[in-house]
Amino acid sequence: MTSEKPTRGGSRPGAGRKPGTGLYGEPTQTLRLPVSSVPVVKDFLAAYQARHRPGRFPPAIDVCASAQNPVRMKLPLFGTRVPAGFPSPADDYMEATLDLNEYLVQDRHTTYFVKVKGHSMTGAGIFDGDMLVVNRALEPLPGKIIVAVVDGELTVKRLAFENGRPVLQAQNPHFKDIVLKDTQELQCWGVVTSTIRKLV
Repeated sequence: MTSEKPTRGGSRPGAGRKPGTGLYGEPTQTLRLPVSSVPVVKDFLAAYQARHRPGRFPPAIDVCASAQNPVRMKLPLFGTRVPAGFPSPADDYMEATLDLNEYLVQDRHTTYFVKVKGHSMTGAGIFDGDMLVVNRALEPLPGKIIVAVVDGELTVKRLAFENGRPVLQAQNPHFKDIVLKDTQELQCWGVVTSTIRKLV
């Protein structure tokens, strides 16, 4: 038997990464997630880093949220369209019920929500503070409005191509289009399928 202390293994004072020096600037902890939720959580963390990285421009996306487990709520749906002119109360009758989750979310496993920050898409009916419904599974075809990441920055723009090069078009004449350079990286985070706006 020997009483000598081992020279290998065990913890060492001052070893390891110092708290707060990682990717997020604060301590982290292990968390178990359903496999289907991992891509959404990774996207959220990437957006969090982009928003809080110093020296960057203000983000075009303010909030990300998952549609993994939507709450079901069926509300009355009236069968007639509401006229913008003189209303006809006699035509107002309830035809069915409508669940906005079923109406807006095509696939809850590939859908998430983002909140818009900025005015570059007002021509497409997307305004500052609007909530967008985004589907990651849809193909980003030309003419579609997409949520994209350019050089680590989130933005929402209409996708187009010029001479085979992707262009992110603003829908407001006061904002410039984003023409991708050879050194820039573009990632599509999904196609915008709906926009939600609160009036009161």
